[in-house]
Amino acid sequence: MPGLTTTIPFPEDIPTHPLLVVDYALVVANDERELNKLWKAATELGFWYIKNHGIDREVSDMFDMGRETLDLPLDEKMKYEQGDNGDSFGYKARGTIATDKNGTVDNVEFLNIAQDDALSWPQITHRTYPRTVYAYMEDVVTPFVRKSMEVNRTFLRFFERKLQLPAGELLKRHDENELNGGEARCIRTPPRQTSTGVGAHTDFGSLAIVHNRLGGLQVMPPGLDRWLYIKPLPGHAVCNVGDALAIFSGGILRSNVHRVMPPPGDQWRMPRYSISFFTRPGDDVILRPLQDQSHLIADAVTNTSREEYVTNSTSKEWISRRIRKLRIKNRAGPQTWYASMGTEHQGVRELPSQPVAAAA
Repeated sequence: MPGLTTTIPFPEDIPTHPLLVVDYALVVANDERELNKLWKAATELGFWYIKNHGIDREVSDMFDMGRETLDLPLDEKMKYEQGDNGDSFGYKARGTIATDKNGTVDNVEFLNIAQDDALSWPQITHRTYPRTVYAYMEDVVTPFVRKSMEVNRTFLRFFERKLQLPAGELLKRHDENELNGGEARCIRTPPRQTSTGVGAHTDFGSLAIVHNRLGGLQVMPPGLDRWLYIKPLPGHAVCNVGDALAIFSGGILRSNVHRVMPPPGDQWRMPRYSISFFTRPGDDVILRPLQDQSHLIADAVTNTSREEYVTNSTSKEWISRRIRKLRIKNRAGPQTWYASMGTEHQGVRELPSQPVAAAA
């Protein structure tokens, strides 16, 4: 199926933003040049490509799982809907969240599978899922989650060293034995869409790994007032820093604004799928700068006025608030949209909408 297994070429005339390519195998080997590249990417844009991550087979099978699940009848999928109380795990139907301050609804559907449920299978930790998920759980979903977790744990260990934190200081805030909001996601945008899939936002948690075969992911680089596509590269995933790491680091690590739009050019004619994994802190972890653990972070906090870094919030509360305020049924006006924000406060209020570049 085009858009799922066969890549229609990304158009050459669409402006894109280049990302640094980080070789994960070299990161594991502690290659100094590669580690410097990773640090540059994580602190300047907060986005980078990774290759040689070792998850390709599981990713391919996750696309199959996602297609089979999202092809189920809507009434079947709605049995597993997230609801409007701020829950992240489960199915999200199209048209249920706001993409801007005006309350424009989204045009994507997705399924989130809790990291905790994948690791505890066949025991249920949070909730149940469609039968198609369970058909793939043991051989695909759980291995995908475990391998993705290890990639992100490798990055966390490196960030600990660069931030001059005690060994294990970030890792203990992402303890897999503690309940957390980590999750695997399959998202689908229908073909021939002209509106926003997921509105401008920063990610809720610590790190994300995104596998795309068609375009759609856009970033607004620091200092620019326009959206640029990130071009999917075969065999590469896109990684990015989320709110939690930005907060823990006092803003040294960058959680950058991004959004999901319909694919550009002829890709617009196809449904767009992506597979993601999100690493998030333990539910009870307080989101605050770790300035008492690092002089580097303490200096960064002294030199910033970013009030959103003082959250007085646990990770679970942070995630739940952001999801709950995005749900259309909870909308009470533009203030609800602003109340859904994370660390993007400084830039997202008046971001340009920029029309979609689509095929005629």
